[in-house]
Amino acid sequence: MHEYSIVQALLNQCEDIAKEHNATKIEKIVCKIGIMSGIEIHLFEIAFNTFKEGTICSEARLIINRQDLKLKCEGCDREFETKEIISICDVCGDVLNTIDGEDIYLMRFWEMTLMGESVYILEMLKLSNRGLNDNTNR
Repeated sequence: MHEYSIVQALLNQCEDIAKEHNATKIEKIVCKIGIMSGIEIHLFEIAFNTFKEGTICSEARLIINRQDLKLKCEGCDREFETKEIISICDVCGDVLNTIDGEDIYLMRFWEMTLMGESVYILEMLKLSNRGLNDNTNR
């Protein structure tokens, strides 16, 4: 159940970013979760709703955008999205490389309250099973 540790790391990062900007509340969090991320969405949602209590995210709504697998063929250069987990191109038989759909991203905070005004602060933060990788535009 690595969903719990990922959600805890996500909430910690949200707290840190909010503090940097003197925010008092986060109202909505948008995440993109790839179909090959290994995350069980319902467990992620349960963990989020459990662990957000007592944090700056306690009233936050979690929006999850499921990312299909985005692949590119090494042979014919074809790019496409699929819900199926495949590794060989059905057109030319060459190897497919994954472009998207394996990771978890915190896409943005919405309506973070800052001195009574709702603002947007964070662009994107890549989450992984190993923790957080800071790819933010703060």
